[in-house]
Amino acid sequence: MNLNQIQLKYPNRIIKAMVVLSICFLLFFKPIVSQGQTDTLSTPSDSIMITIMMKHHQDKNIEELREIRTKNGFLENFPPASARVINWYVMMGIGQVVTLKIPASELRNLNIAVEKSVWGAFSTEFYPTYDLYPVIKQAKDKLKVGQ
Repeated sequence: MNLNQIQLKYPNRIIKAMVVLSICFLLFFKPIVSQGQTDTLSTPSDSIMITIMMKHHQDKNIEELREIRTKNGFLENFPPASARVINWYVMMGIGQVVTLKIPASELRNLNIAVEKSVWGAFSTEFYPTYDLYPVIKQAKDKLKVGQ
């Protein structure tokens, strides 16, 4: 079986494996790079970033999904007022991916907002997230200075 056949036969498994591998990479890579970070690159200790994969229920069409979201008050309740949206993307064929920054004390409220307004139209997965770009930018800047 070649790679294209595997991708066609197991598309969700491949995507899930890619997400898991990415998270593992980030979890193992962070301790290595965090030693060189300065305070200006760190996130305040009272806030966290979290990425939520909201997977469409593919047994429903777009109108059925809109109806469920409307009934659940999706636009009114998600994300909660304490959350700042970092990005919000559509992954075609999967659903929506939202990265939020929230005070750590508001994690419970985020969970309740998801349960009340997101479930029914989407299944959800949560991933702790952090911004690696400042570290990469700093490394690139150091590389430029050294040339």
